[in-house]
Amino acid sequence: QVQLVESGGGLAQPGGSLNLSCATAGFAFSTYAMVWARQRPGKGLEWMSSIDANGRHTNYADSVKGRFTISRDNAKFTVYLQMNNLQPEDTGRYYCYKGSRSEARLGVFSDYDYWGQGTQVTVHL
Repeated sequence: QVQLVESGGGLAQPGGSLNLSCATAGFAFSTYAMVWARQRPGKGLEWMSSIDANGRHTNYADSVKGRFTISRDNAKFTVYLQMNNLQPEDTGRYYCYKGSRSEARLGVFSDYDYWGQGTQVTVHL
């Protein structure tokens, strides 16, 4: 049974940082790409970052490029999203998605097949 469990969300001040984790189980983690997405209040799902199976290639949405860093630890079956210089517009629920192959394109939903319940991030003074 595939499981993805996000954690690390919470409250941050503008300019602050959070490090999200997505612990996984039930599949060969090291052979699949992983993706982070978020849903902001009143907005649609936004694809933020992807990482390929071996961690060599990453992609970012323009809105988070230079502030967020995706990484993975295949020995721990976990993918991370380090978020720096957080802004109020980063408030939302953050989800990790499992790719259906070793590489995954941002925004191509057919490239993903499972996702977690999400973790809430709130940024305000």
